[in-house]
Amino acid sequence: MTKKLAIIASKGTLDGAYPPFLLASTAAALGFEVKIFFTFYGLQLLNKELSLKVSPLGNPAMPMPVPVPSIIQIIPGLEWFATWMMKRKLKQKGVASVEDLREICIESDIELIACQMTVDLFDFKEENFIDGISCGGAATFLEFASDADITLYI
Repeated sequence: MTKKLAIIASKGTLDGAYPPFLLASTAAALGFEVKIFFTFYGLQLLNKELSLKVSPLGNPAMPMPVPVPSIIQIIPGLEWFATWMMKRKLKQKGVASVEDLREICIESDIELIACQMTVDLFDFKEENFIDGISCGGAATFLEFASDADITLYI
C-alpha cells in the first residue's frame, strides 16, 4: 500500500518555498504519493516568473551576520538585503533553486494544486502559472488529505 503525503503551502516567500518542495520531492523519492495544495500567498510559488523575497520583519529566527534590533528591520531596503543574503547563502551551500525543486516535483508526478478560490479571489491568470498544475477546491484536496498518512500545513 502506497503511503500518502498531503501538504498545504500557504507562504509565498523565498524561505517559505523550500519546505513544501523539499518535503514533497523527498517523499516522492521514498515512494509516497504526494499532493501539494497551494493557497493564498503560497499560490505565488506556481508563477512562471518567481520574484520571491525574504522578510526579516517578524522573522526573529532569521540568522543575521550581526544582531539587528527589531526596529531597524522596517528600514527600506532591508528586505532586499535579506533576500540577497539568503540567495547568496543558498548558492554557496549548493542548495537547489526553488525553480529546480519545483521541476523535480513535477517530474516526480507530484500533483501541484492551485486553490481555485484563491485564484478567483486574487484574479490570478492561469496562463501565468507553470505548466503541469491543476486547479481545484478545498474539497478536492481534502478528499486526498483525509486518507493521507501525513498532512502538513506550511
